[in-house]
Amino acid sequence: MLYPVNISEKLGFTEIKERIKEYCLSEMGRDRVEEMQFYYDFLELEFILKETLEFKTLVQFDDPFPSSGYYNILEQLAKIKTLGSYLDEEELDQVMASFRTIFLILVYFKNREGKYPLLQMKLAGLELGKSYHSQIEKILDPTGKLRTNASKEYEEIHRKINALEKEAQRTIQGVFSHAQKESWTGDGNLTIRNGRLCIPLLAENKRRVKGFIQDESATGQTVFIEPAEVFEINNEIRDLEFHKKRERIKILQAMADSLRPNIEVFIRYHEVLSIFDFIRAKAFFAIETESNMPKLIPEAGFRYQEAFHPLLFLNLKKEGKKVVPLNIQLNEKDRIILVSGPNAGGKSVCLKTVGLLQVMIQSGLLIPAKDNSEVGLFHDILIDIGDDQSIESDLSTYSAHLTNMRTFMERANEKALVLIDEFGTGTDPQFGGPIAEAVLEELNQKNVKGLITTHYSNLKIFAGSEEGILNASMLFDSANLRPLYQLEIGKPGSSYAFEIAEKIGLPSKVIQSAKDKISIEQKKVEELLSELEREKIILQNKQIEIHKMQKKYNFLVDENEKLKEFLDNNKGKLIKEAKKEAESIILNANKAVEKTIRDIKTGQAEKIRTQESRSLLKQELEKVKTEKILPKIVPKPKEEGLKSGDWVRILDQDTLGQIISIQKENAILSIGDLRSVVKLNRLERASRKEEKKIRASSYTQTMTENALAFSPELDVRGMRGEEALFEVEKYLDRALMMGISQFKVIHGKGDGILRKRIREYLKGYKNISSMEDEHADRGGDGITYVHLKG
Repeated sequence: MLYPVNISEKLGFTEIKERIKEYCLSEMGRDRVEEMQFYYDFLELEFILKETLEFKTLVQFDDPFPSSGYYNILEQLAKIKTLGSYLDEEELDQVMASFRTIFLILVYFKNREGKYPLLQMKLAGLELGKSYHSQIEKILDPTGKLRTNASKEYEEIHRKINALEKEAQRTIQGVFSHAQKESWTGDGNLTIRNGRLCIPLLAENKRRVKGFIQDESATGQTVFIEPAEVFEINNEIRDLEFHKKRERIKILQAMADSLRPNIEVFIRYHEVLSIFDFIRAKAFFAIETESNMPKLIPEAGFRYQEAFHPLLFLNLKKEGKKVVPLNIQLNEKDRIILVSGPNAGGKSVCLKTVGLLQVMIQSGLLIPAKDNSEVGLFHDILIDIGDDQSIESDLSTYSAHLTNMRTFMERANEKALVLIDEFGTGTDPQFGGPIAEAVLEELNQKNVKGLITTHYSNLKIFAGSEEGILNASMLFDSANLRPLYQLEIGKPGSSYAFEIAEKIGLPSKVIQSAKDKISIEQKKVEELLSELEREKIILQNKQIEIHKMQKKYNFLVDENEKLKEFLDNNKGKLIKEAKKEAESIILNANKAVEKTIRDIKTGQAEKIRTQESRSLLKQELEKVKTEKILPKIVPKPKEEGLKSGDWVRILDQDTLGQIISIQKENAILSIGDLRSVVKLNRLERASRKEEKKIRASSYTQTMTENALAFSPELDVRGMRGEEALFEVEKYLDRALMMGISQFKVIHGKGDGILRKRIREYLKGYKNISSMEDEHADRGGDGITYVHLKG
């Protein structure tokens, strides 16, 4: 149960639905948004949320999903159920566009088999091989008109009409030229009157040309004559036109006959398109509001991490501001949170955020909170927010509140979520406070989960002593008297009534008089709460300083551990190198000794020569003594200068990757389709040759895939102006990249507004050499041929 009946308006859920509707491509999608149901079944809701999450992932990281041709074709399908009935070209064109969209969706998921399993399940029973739009395309051209070759008979009629029209044109042009030469005509040209091509003659000359007067001007000075020479030709053309209409109906009836046996399949098409339009809109709204899918839990309760009100988020985003996130939880132990604090401190926003997010999640919408949040299902969501006084029912504000309280206690159980704003207000606080306390006690005994805001001190004291109820407050900067919009669980908040009154400028005499009038106990409570708030802010600042020192300490410990790890890993290698160096030193010393002995012998023991040799030997020995046996132990420093976008190699491996981002001592690498986190000191910059080879391979593969997937036609029929221009811009970029010389934009005829916007838009590109209409038989001005410069 959702109570009251206008709960959607009170929480802002009605506006949420309106914003989602803006992303819908069809009226049937908007109808599904309006008819969103509230889910009570755990498994059903989980399925709905996961399919929306799949579509969100698809939109963010995959190719564009088919987004045109979402028509409501139920009326057309109902129309052709009757034998002999048929659809006109416009109706048939919409049916064909819907069929084509279904076909493209089937192909989309076929190419991604198993990647989006829940979304693919929506297509169960539909066959990719049956492309029904193809058989309609055989009789309709890209502009939605019947093709001249829709049947052999239809084509022959067209040929005859064209031939007779040319003959009539030549004949009447000859008569007209003669009349002009004889000055029988006025300033007019050949014109159509009553469906006939006529010559304008001055009234006094109407007897000079044999024929039939089809019309005359308003002044009577000009008559419009159909020459006798073309009368029979025009009659024959008219007969052929009637024949053409009959053949047209025959062709359309034949198409209806071929579609009729599969009407149930086509109704399924309609349903699938409306479902995908609905899910698509929910996914786009989730992206706009940075929403995620939380973990669903079986019990009634929640744990919101960094949650925020989506409408507040969007409004602040327009102003370049950020919303303060909310962290809050309700469970079997802590069932009710009593939030207090100053006015305009964010209590009501906190309350509405919790209520709106719960309604959103149980309506199948992703919510703006971290994906590690946990949300359970409630069977009842009961709110008392705002002024519900009713003149018709003769209810005052307080009476309306009490009526709500009665309903709450009737429906109250462990599966109910109760949200009450400004609990107990609307009457004398001396009586409103105790009544509110009694109601709160009753709700708590029934294990109701809830969030309640209040200014009443007796409720704060009651919450502090009652099991299952927690005090909480919205933080307030008492020094600057400004709200911080942060919820703190565990202690009540002060209303800061006197401090705010003093800042506003009320006379000190009035403020002191007010202080004297409140009870000593109440004054002590307010002073204590204010003092606790100040001490809390001081403690928070101390904690920030300690956190910084802890980070510095952790950094030094980490550096020491790295050095120790390097020594441990390279101990054997270093000792081996030291031994080699020692052997080299000893060998050099031995050589010096031997040389000294030889010098003494060859010098025949001359005293001076002997002293010189001994001196050299002593120097070598001193060198051995002072020589450092072990080399300096210096760990390999991390590669300097690495940044996002650099190509690197992982040490001792042949693996190459590109740095996506750097976080402290770690780098996030892109290795093909994989992502990996690697220490910076395990990376070295790849050579230019290796980087060039990787880039060339990636670019060639991408260009080849794009070229194979590129189509020389872009169909924007049914799209809105901005949407169509966006698609044209993307398509033009690809065409220029692929080196395409020309392509077609199919926009349809209609009123010509879309054609005009597209052509004016394309004129702004210097890469375009010219634009022209398609041939009349292949779509005419319903298609724009675009030629690109070489």
